[in-house]
Amino acid sequence: MNNLRSAQWYGGHDRNTYLHRAWMRRGLPDDAFDGRPHIAIANTASDLTPCNSHLNEVAESVKHGVYEAGGIPLNMPVPSLGETQVRPTAMLWRNMSAMAIEEMLRASPVDGVVLLGGCDKTIPALLMGAASVDIPAIVIPGGPMLNGHFRGDAMGCGTDVWKLSEEVRAGTLSEKLFVKSEGSMIRSRGHCNTMGTASTMAAVAEALGTTLPGIAGTPAPDSRLLEMSHESGRLVVEMVFAGRKISDVITAESIHNAIVTLAAIGGSTNAVVHLLAIAGRLGIDLSLDDFDRVGAGVPLLVNLQPTGKYLMEDLFRAGGLLAVLQQVKDLLQPAAITVTGKPLVSYLDDQEVWDHDVISQREQPLQDDAGIAILRGNLAPTGALIKPAAASPELMKHRGKAVVFESIEDFHARIDDPDLDVDATSVLVLRGCGPKGYPGMPEVSNMPLPKKLLQAGVRDMVRVCDGRMSGTAYGTVVLHVSPEAAAGGLLALVENGDEIILDVEGRRLELNVPEEVLRERRVSATTADAFASPERGWARLYIDHVQQADTGADLDFLVGSSGPHVARESH
Repeated sequence: MNNLRSAQWYGGHDRNTYLHRAWMRRGLPDDAFDGRPHIAIANTASDLTPCNSHLNEVAESVKHGVYEAGGIPLNMPVPSLGETQVRPTAMLWRNMSAMAIEEMLRASPVDGVVLLGGCDKTIPALLMGAASVDIPAIVIPGGPMLNGHFRGDAMGCGTDVWKLSEEVRAGTLSEKLFVKSEGSMIRSRGHCNTMGTASTMAAVAEALGTTLPGIAGTPAPDSRLLEMSHESGRLVVEMVFAGRKISDVITAESIHNAIVTLAAIGGSTNAVVHLLAIAGRLGIDLSLDDFDRVGAGVPLLVNLQPTGKYLMEDLFRAGGLLAVLQQVKDLLQPAAITVTGKPLVSYLDDQEVWDHDVISQREQPLQDDAGIAILRGNLAPTGALIKPAAASPELMKHRGKAVVFESIEDFHARIDDPDLDVDATSVLVLRGCGPKGYPGMPEVSNMPLPKKLLQAGVRDMVRVCDGRMSGTAYGTVVLHVSPEAAAGGLLALVENGDEIILDVEGRRLELNVPEEVLRERRVSATTADAFASPERGWARLYIDHVQQADTGADLDFLVGSSGPHVARESH
């Protein structure tokens, strides 16, 4: 055996190495334990994660590539989180999934890992776990589904759900047609075909350098996904022999590139909380201010729902992510490498845009400045986010009276009350939806508008929440308010009728209430009754240790890494 990590299990002739080898001799050749890298395929395939249900087929292509390069592929199922299926929110278990992936990679005799993800939380969890072990790792995004169609028009999953459901509530679409559209949305295997969180995190993973360049956005049914999965299997073996670890790829420079990418594609705000958590695992200094600084002035180039017209299949045919990045190459850090060992920018020179209606030219962007805006003020002293690309320009500077909801249940119970004291200038405030308060920080910030306002033609309002929103959603939504209400944030003290000031250009979010009034409210505050307080299990552990959104909502004891070393033998 050579210096492979797996040799710590298989090298030698004592009782312990005998046990490790013997139990793995189920068809493996003798030389499987003699200098061949053992590669885990961290597989999030699950029938309960519909977006990832095809990943077993992807894993087979990876296996062929690993074998071809001289490695030993080993399927390793890991926790899978289906954004559309699990309650109360998939985000509650992102950290649990990351912890399980980390511990199993460290505990097992593997030299490298291929990370198979797709649905929103799976790629972040895989990267967080692998980063804390820091072995050679490569990501394969599962890819978006093909375009669906309804009434002759392309139908974006997620985004059109929000639009059509609001039309039903406004009385402009029948429930019968709404239900009929359900069968038109999901045309094939794969994750959301809008620029939601799944597509965003696939693009971010490529911008970080953790994928084979050119794979992000390849539709799930496209045979080229299997071709590149095969190549990824070969590449990870090369990475093991080269000693190219995940910490060599994900650096401050590659995170800079990911932030530029996030703005250029009009990506999901969820990428912010995931990138913060990934950086925390690697000890990279990253703050909310970096998103504002790096993203400032980056043009929006991708015309995709929810901020535009097209879908992921269209982006792929128009040239894909690399063609987008070629347009902003001058904004990228040239030293950042990919899993191939070559700089990301070295893959951009020959990239062309084939449809300028899908990918705009740099000189004619959809928006001049599409970066995520970081807001601060007494209502969010450690930060809040807004996605200008998804907001209404006329609402980016606004003053309005608060209409407060204590929880998502309270919101659902009262939002359509015809007697609700609300108008188009009001600011909808929803609290109790942060990491601790819910728990898990659900995607509820893009609150549906009051029915009576929808019927009057209103289609957007300022909304403020300590939770998240789906990457497929849109609107003038201030989210990730930190500290959250359940952690002592001022959001807990907002009352109906209070004036809230939003100034995106000035990066300001203020509660316009005298300090002496707020002091009195703190003494008599009763809103804590609405916050979650589980007695046992993961939810209890989560609440006790989860950090706030401005640092990534990781668990405090998971920040950082423990590396790949295991000190003790099991026998």
